[in-house]
Amino acid sequence: MSEKWNIGEKNLTIRTEPEKAVLVAIVRQEQTEQLVQEYLDELDFLTQTAGAVVQKRIIQKLAHPDSRTFIGSGKAEEVAQYCENHDIDLVIFDDDLSGKQTNILEEIIKRKIVDRSSLILDIFANNAQTAQAKAQVELAQMQYMLPRLRGLWTHLERQRGGIGMRGPGEKEIETDRRIVRDRIALLKDKLSKIDQQSQTQRKGRGEMIRVSLVGYTNVGKSTIMNEVSKSEVLAENKLFATLDTTVRKVVLNQMPFLLSDTVGFIRKLPHHLVESFKSTLDEVRESDLLIHVVDISHPQHEDQIEVVTKTLKEIGAGSIPVLFVFNKMDLYRKNYFDEFLSDEEKTQLEIELREKWNRQSLDRAIFLSAINREGIEEFRDKLIEMVSALYMERYPHKKDFW
Repeated sequence: MSEKWNIGEKNLTIRTEPEKAVLVAIVRQEQTEQLVQEYLDELDFLTQTAGAVVQKRIIQKLAHPDSRTFIGSGKAEEVAQYCENHDIDLVIFDDDLSGKQTNILEEIIKRKIVDRSSLILDIFANNAQTAQAKAQVELAQMQYMLPRLRGLWTHLERQRGGIGMRGPGEKEIETDRRIVRDRIALLKDKLSKIDQQSQTQRKGRGEMIRVSLVGYTNVGKSTIMNEVSKSEVLAENKLFATLDTTVRKVVLNQMPFLLSDTVGFIRKLPHHLVESFKSTLDEVRESDLLIHVVDISHPQHEDQIEVVTKTLKEIGAGSIPVLFVFNKMDLYRKNYFDEFLSDEEKTQLEIELREKWNRQSLDRAIFLSAINREGIEEFRDKLIEMVSALYMERYPHKKDFW
């Protein structure tokens, strides 16, 4: 590996093995080390999804991030030494870095520096399939890059010279900013046209009730979509396997409705990404019912529910009725039921779990394991009941038809 890594430098060698990464995070005053380790578990999964292998986690306790190196110069030197000794390719931070911090860290560590937002953007770019998703991701990347130009590229401070550039001239940084702004405007215009087409498509779907699957990323939305709609939507144990909204017509008990599978949410989802994907999330905003899928086996499932609920409010979908679907009950039992518990004790624990969430969701909670088809019939019955009630409310004069 080259001792110096420069942004924009093209590496012409083809890698046959995954990149090796080090994860870095800080423990702030209001946090515990256990909580930060759980955050790093998610960052580890993001790193694997992006195609790299995590070699080590490095945690620094700080009241607040260092303005120059985020983790302090001493810890940065420690990271640099580890990278040198273990042939590490990149260092990934669990928080966003400024352009200045990224530049300084690359000078010290001599490795590629990636923050959480740029890692998520990279995964989105890799998974984008349609023209809309590709444009949305590129727009988010450009908006992320724009305020970081000065700190990232030191060559941008040079004055441009030559014919037509004499006199006051124009700094390269201003030229690059103008190029990025022009590209942002072009992408926004392109997405606006795609959005108009999508609105026309949605209007053409008639009077059918619309139901959308929402939830944290990798909770099993696509698996449930496949089970209910009998379609083949990509379902993988990866973060953000689904980026493009998939809509299927579903008929349950002779009652038709539209079911949508949408992009998953995540903690610290980059603001620019949410902004860019608002046209895709229109499908959620215009829904009549949301199916909030939760991975009940995840130790932070309550925090994940909070993240999704907050994001739904941010995009204007906070008032839509919600059916909570607690998925992966098979993994929940495996992770939380001690082998010495009797069957009666396990049954009682499950009853208490169901009662807790039914109280909090006003009896709108279903527990299932989509992969094993456990609880699917109960879920279908509840879905039919709620969709039927929506049809009765909206079209009471057609109750015999539905």
